[in-house]
Amino acid sequence: MRKSRISRAKQEKLIEHFVAGTTARCAASLVGVNFKTAAYYFQRLRLLIAQQTEQAASEAFCGEIEVDESYFGGARKGNRGRGAAGKVPVFGLLKRGGKVYTQIIQDAKGSTLIPIIQKKVIPDSIVYSDCWRGYNTLDVTDFKHYRINHSKLFADKRNHINGIENFCNQAKRHMRKFNGIPKESFWLFLKECEWRFNTPNPKTQLTQIRQWVRQYLI
Repeated sequence: MRKSRISRAKQEKLIEHFVAGTTARCAASLVGVNFKTAAYYFQRLRLLIAQQTEQAASEAFCGEIEVDESYFGGARKGNRGRGAAGKVPVFGLLKRGGKVYTQIIQDAKGSTLIPIIQKKVIPDSIVYSDCWRGYNTLDVTDFKHYRINHSKLFADKRNHINGIENFCNQAKRHMRKFNGIPKESFWLFLKECEWRFNTPNPKTQLTQIRQWVRQYLI
């Protein structure tokens, strides 16, 4: 973006459309730039967001934490890992009343999920999950582990994972408008969704992006 030939005014309009969730094709038409220019600009913004989000992800969660894994994309539905051809598995942790953290994973085995929880969650915290067997080891760790059986109910007072499931549903709705995301770029879109969830006020989003663009790219 530092070497971009488009004017500062058009760059500012593109940033505003990005925050509003406008697709690059629509933004290009409204701003009056080439589609490839808008798409490249949006991708650079996502890269900037991902870098800032990862830098802030070192803080561990404590208190009440919801965890869940979900599958994004793909041509057909399936259970956890079964029939998930072409899908990208994502593991998410949500601190109630706080932020969400996401990570792309290879599989949903306990050997994959538990180390992430141990790294991201402070011991003695309360961890809520569903009944997936990948969380079995949590019962013998330093966490207080509660499960919700979704075959019977979705919430039992404070025992639920509605928050992290809500994030995944929001992220999927946001990504769906792009009609397919290349796997090599998926992590950028995921971190964008994480940032949008953790920074829900559009004015704050706009202020942050403007600051980052001035600091790193202009």
